Amino acid sequence: MLAVQLLVPACLLLAGGSVSQAGDVKAGRAKAMMCQACHGLDGLSKTPDAPNIAGQIEPYLVTQLQAFKTGARKSDAMSVVAPSLSDKDIEDLAAYFAAIEISVGKLPGQ
Repeated sequence: MLAVQLLVPACLLLAGGSVSQAGDVKAGRAKAMMCQACHGLDGLSKTPDAPNIAGQIEPYLVTQLQAFKTGARKSDAMSVVAPSLSDKDIEDLAAYFAAIEISVGKLPGQ
């Protein structure tokens, strides 16, 4: 039974869904103002040390923000921001950045 309980969430993630998408995109956009200096409101990096987070899957963003908050993942910039985030803030921010549509063009020379 445990295998089934673990398999269902894994299948949902692989299928592009998530076990729980509790985040509020609109609330996340308002909270993203604190992220804009590094990640931009569009989720595209504004500094060389910040990753692009637009279109990243919501569960991944939640996991990474939680890791920054607990200190399991280290970053000078995120160690200032993440500790003040509530679980709801993390869910909302993840929902917002995950909802940003991105497109990928052809690589140069192809």
